[in-house]
Amino acid sequence: MEKPNQQKMGLLSMTLLSINAIIGSGIFLLPNQAMKLIGPASIGVLFFDALLIGCIALCFAESASYFKVDGGPYIYAKSAFGNFVGYEVGFITWAIQIIAEATMVVAFATALGTLFPAMATPLAKNVIVTIVVLSLMVMNISGVRVSKFVNNIITVSKLVPLVLFVAMGIFFMKGGNFTPVFPKGQYQSGSFGLAAITMFYAFTGVERISVAAGDMENPERNLPRAIMTSLLVVTAFYVLIQIVSVGVLGTALADTATPIQTAFGKFAGSFGTALVAAGTLISITGICVASSYVTPRSGVALAENKMMPQGLAKRNRRHAPYVSIVVSGGLSLLIAWSGQFAYLAQISAVSRFAQYIPTCLAVLVFHRTKKQLPGHFRVPLGPVIPVLALLISLWLLTQVAVSQLLIGLGALVIAVPFYFLMEHLNRKDATDHSK
Repeated sequence: MEKPNQQKMGLLSMTLLSINAIIGSGIFLLPNQAMKLIGPASIGVLFFDALLIGCIALCFAESASYFKVDGGPYIYAKSAFGNFVGYEVGFITWAIQIIAEATMVVAFATALGTLFPAMATPLAKNVIVTIVVLSLMVMNISGVRVSKFVNNIITVSKLVPLVLFVAMGIFFMKGGNFTPVFPKGQYQSGSFGLAAITMFYAFTGVERISVAAGDMENPERNLPRAIMTSLLVVTAFYVLIQIVSVGVLGTALADTATPIQTAFGKFAGSFGTALVAAGTLISITGICVASSYVTPRSGVALAENKMMPQGLAKRNRRHAPYVSIVVSGGLSLLIAWSGQFAYLAQISAVSRFAQYIPTCLAVLVFHRTKKQLPGHFRVPLGPVIPVLALLISLWLLTQVAVSQLLIGLGALVIAVPFYFLMEHLNRKDATDHSK
């Protein structure tokens, strides 16, 4: 009998990894935005977003079960629809990570501005994000890596304040804060969709676990279980946090930039404020550090697969991909300068659909082109879940401003000339080598 590989992640490790990948700055900083848009009904918005991300995650789980190589959405799209679509998805995957990194940096500046009001001005925000991005670039060019120990500390520091907030906050809620259900007692057209796309950002990240299926023990069986378990845990967390935030602050929730911190401070005084402030900053810092390490490697992967110029993969003597680090960091900085956290969070959420929609479509193709071999995970209810995910995703994209669509999905257009340029260069290189 073959012994299990002790280096691979089991179900518990996979579940914890998925939870850690999802819970980030969104839940620390976005409950106020949802309250402002749709009031206490924002609690229902979280269930809606959980349904959508659950359907999408199942599509990732099935797609991952067909491939033993890493690559995620790029591999799925290329297999289902060919090189061009695969290139588009691979290119925008890098763009998505750049946008996400910019969003995280602005989240850090937002959280810091609440602790030190003098840093809450637009100029101060841009100075802070510039210092953070440049510091991360220097750190990565120097070849510094974050240890597992530090990452574990960051994870605990992120979850402890949230657990205490819910456990203590339920005793300080007021029933009257949940009425009216909608702001000023009246539902505003389009508010549900805008709230849904805003809060959807807090659920993004679940796709990361399915990309690493090759490092998991029995992924065909454990991956879907880990995904669904983590989503149930995260949804319960988010709903309870939103309930406590509304119950403690009421309409005042809509007017605070750091909702959990403000609510915790109201019933736990300076201790609660300091704990959540520290947890927020440490959590965002950890995500920024991890993102600044991973994002340039996506650009390197494109170059190594001849999807981008080879110069992007150049490394220094410390083996750091300095060209990709500078390009990724520079683009993140430009995006970070462009807007506030809530605006960038919506753009980041929009950009994710350039991965999600092709993967959901790929599942429908795989149902016809891939044989149903024993051990492969299949999405329940046949095509129902992928189609449901596609319809909801397309509807959500109609709820955002055109400018956000252009920024969030603009990389798909930018990628087109790069595709034909790289095709030409690769053909030319192959011809030169054949002579």
